[in-house]
Amino acid sequence: MAEFRFYQVDAFAEGPLMGNPAAVMPCEAFPDEATMLAIAAENNLAETAFLVPTGAGAWDLRWFTPTVEVELCGHATLASAHAIWTHSNFEGDQIGFDTKSGRLTVIRRSDGQIEMDFPSKPAVKADHVPGLAEALGAEPVEVWNERSNLAVFSSAEEVRALKPDMRALAAIPGLDGPDHGHVIATAPGDDGYDVVSRFFAPGSGIDEDPTTGSAHCIIAPYWSKRLGKDELKCFQAFPGRGGVITTVLYDERVALIGRARTVIEGVFRL
Repeated sequence: MAEFRFYQVDAFAEGPLMGNPAAVMPCEAFPDEATMLAIAAENNLAETAFLVPTGAGAWDLRWFTPTVEVELCGHATLASAHAIWTHSNFEGDQIGFDTKSGRLTVIRRSDGQIEMDFPSKPAVKADHVPGLAEALGAEPVEVWNERSNLAVFSSAEEVRALKPDMRALAAIPGLDGPDHGHVIATAPGDDGYDVVSRFFAPGSGIDEDPTTGSAHCIIAPYWSKRLGKDELKCFQAFPGRGGVITTVLYDERVALIGRARTVIEGVFRL
């Protein structure tokens, strides 16, 4: 029987039962891909992170939704760093994660937050995305593309009120094809936030993700330019939950900053 340590961590969580739950599973070596995918399906969270130590302060990191492996994931990276600092004997203030998106450096700040260095992913203006407005149930004022579609609305109220047709949304392609059904809905923020957003990913087995770090690699360059601010306080308005991400834009990189808390720990047995 194989056993893995298991931590469920709420990432980008300012309080209990907020942010986005991720499973973190430290391993001596990665299980085969089919097993990791089956474990992620069993966990049934937006992402399960698998960690393998490779040296002083360094880990290999892979992320799986219940249906696919993904190339970049913010909240499960934050959860992984939190798990290392909280549940292992690692005492350094910097972690290096080697991933399919390259080296991601994470630091532990003096204020208790965790700061992650991620790639900035500026979107390009799209003239029209067929079926997008119909799938979202509302017409955005403009649409931009990176791998995901960025649907911009006039108000936070419009974003909060969206009730998408997930089956129709799953068929909407991204800019370069593979990320079907990935849509960021965003608007100027309210309640003291610069930006509000929601993220839908039915094409990857997640109808709506509670708080999405990778989406803010697209959100940050878009809104920083329009608001004239390198630092943004962002709220992802998942109904009944929500999470807080601070972004700081640095040329081709963006810092994603937030808090995390462990809610479950135990052993996963195969």
